[in-house]
Amino acid sequence: MNIALWITQGLLAAVFLASGIMKSTQTKAKLIASGQTGVAPFPLPVIRTVAALEIAAALGLIAPRLTGIVPVLTPLAAVGLIAVMIGAAIAHWSLREYKQVFGVNLVLLLLALFVAIGRF
Repeated sequence: MNIALWITQGLLAAVFLASGIMKSTQTKAKLIASGQTGVAPFPLPVIRTVAALEIAAALGLIAPRLTGIVPVLTPLAAVGLIAVMIGAAIAHWSLREYKQVFGVNLVLLLLALFVAIGRF
């Protein structure tokens, strides 16, 4: 189980680190053009805030458990990503992008839920 959790944490960390870096460095138009259409309803400051949260969560999924320093932060980071994925699903639903909601958003939410439950 520990190996499955580490693999899932690594996958989630990679996805959200990449997403956070993109959201923190690119314009809204570039993000939409690259496929991150869920940012469309939001102003740039909100997008940048979500980017910071995604980067923090990516680090929180790996660093605390790896170092043994406050390891309870790992499941809390996963819970934070669950909240981000609920927000993403709502945004995509409002854009009528149902495949995104039931595809990527749901899968990432379930992976984060697995980490949260497994690490608490």
